[in-house]
Amino acid sequence: LAEAGVAVPQSNVVESATVTPTAPIVLKSQVPIGGRGKAGGVKVAKSLDEVRAHASQMIGNTLKTKQTGEVGLPINMVLIEEGLDIADELYVSAVVDRASRRVSFIASAEGGMDIEEVAEKSPEKIHSVGVNPSAGYFPYIGRRLGFAMGLDKKQVGQLANLLQGLYNLFVEKDLSMVEINPLIITGDGKLLALDAKIGIDDNALYRHKDLAEMRDPT
Repeated sequence: LAEAGVAVPQSNVVESATVTPTAPIVLKSQVPIGGRGKAGGVKVAKSLDEVRAHASQMIGNTLKTKQTGEVGLPINMVLIEEGLDIADELYVSAVVDRASRRVSFIASAEGGMDIEEVAEKSPEKIHSVGVNPSAGYFPYIGRRLGFAMGLDKKQVGQLANLLQGLYNLFVEKDLSMVEINPLIITGDGKLLALDAKIGIDDNALYRHKDLAEMRDPT
């Protein structure tokens, strides 16, 4: 995401508890499942001792969520991330819409929640715009979604640029899905991707050795 021009927090991946960052810090277990926060896979530390304690507790253990059942997945790595001033949380994703044969952006002002629950209970809060593959992405798509979510003019401009980066990433890396949840508005009014999931088209993975090397066989 950073290479695509999307703002992300400063972070570092570690495989042991011997870390020395400054507080406040967020620790995120690196497992390919959703619901990590509710399952205790995301911790906030306000001191160096807490950072080491949380990292020691996570690394080498397993994380169980609704998606894993009782089996759980091993935590081999933890992402150490800067704490941020969060004013609001949004949701943005790009998916392959097979019905319309194009990449579609889905956005909502109800970020940080289960988007399926929002879609079920408040479908009017979900906004979607498809990108014509012949024409490609245009800034009006981002502006349309931004105004629909109630963003101010400056934030709408930021969203338009962010979605341009997402679309370029989607096409260049042969992705099937990119989900940013939450896309936060910081205290000073900037948009930043606080957490994300990326799905890759396995049939095209041979063209992206850098992504293939990121696979964790455990």
